[in-house]
Amino acid sequence: MSSLVDGFVNSWRSHLLVTLSGNDEGRPAWVGTMEQGDDAGFFGPGSASWAVHGGMATMVAGIRALLMQTLHPGAMAGVHDWSRYREDPLGRLSGTIQWLVTVTFAASEQAERESARVGKFHDRVAGRYVDARGVEREYSAGDPELLSWVHVVFTDAFLASHRLWGGPIPGGADGYVREWAKAGELVGVQDPPRSDAELAAQLTAFSDAGVLMGGDRVAEAVRFIRNPPLRRGMMPFYRIMFAGAVASIPVQYRRMLGLRRSPLPVVWATGAVLGLVRLLLGASSTSEDAARARIARLAVS
Repeated sequence: MSSLVDGFVNSWRSHLLVTLSGNDEGRPAWVGTMEQGDDAGFFGPGSASWAVHGGMATMVAGIRALLMQTLHPGAMAGVHDWSRYREDPLGRLSGTIQWLVTVTFAASEQAERESARVGKFHDRVAGRYVDARGVEREYSAGDPELLSWVHVVFTDAFLASHRLWGGPIPGGADGYVREWAKAGELVGVQDPPRSDAELAAQLTAFSDAGVLMGGDRVAEAVRFIRNPPLRRGMMPFYRIMFAGAVASIPVQYRRMLGLRRSPLPVVWATGAVLGLVRLLLGASSTSEDAARARIARLAVS
């Protein structure tokens, strides 16, 4: 019986690592390069960004961020027209994780290079969409409004998820928002929020401006996010995290997404799933370990 349990755990852990990093050891080649570099990076040990992005709540935060991003029709048009998420959803996921992890844990030069790589990909993303008022508009991934929306909902999702399922944040919510403004600047965001109050105000401003909307494209994306192509054995755990992400979203946005909060104790259940994931993967990530190795090397050089 023990061997069967060990086999299941190892198989589940391997698939989880492949899903999150594209590598069954959880250490793709780009993680190894994070041991290189000449500084501690933009944040470093003891920072709010390390605390938030090093926690298991990031798994739920990613779901929440994807759901919220769909509500801006310009952002949704970019995903619909240019993203390969239907053909290679896990590849897109691992690419997003690579940027997040690199900016958080790598040396500053590597973080800048990774952000430039993302920016080059965005350079070709452009097209037209119909806004919430029925007016056809042009868009590009570099539009200040779209960059701001993606940054705001990303920051909001990771902060809100950590508040529910994570531990203390050095410097509190203000510390995290202020630090992560640097990541926004690296990809071209103008005037990113630098406090929890500014974050809430910018998110509310999008809602009050009437630019957000649901619709068929949003419904299609929500269906995909609800049922991604994961291994069957992982889906029960993913569905719990999806329900937890939905529960964490304010009701006005849930309505536009066509989602309802489950009456079940999904916030508690999500915490239990994240605890299981931490047990399987360990207390620290390979990227954080690589960053600490780089910093230790610099300390003795």
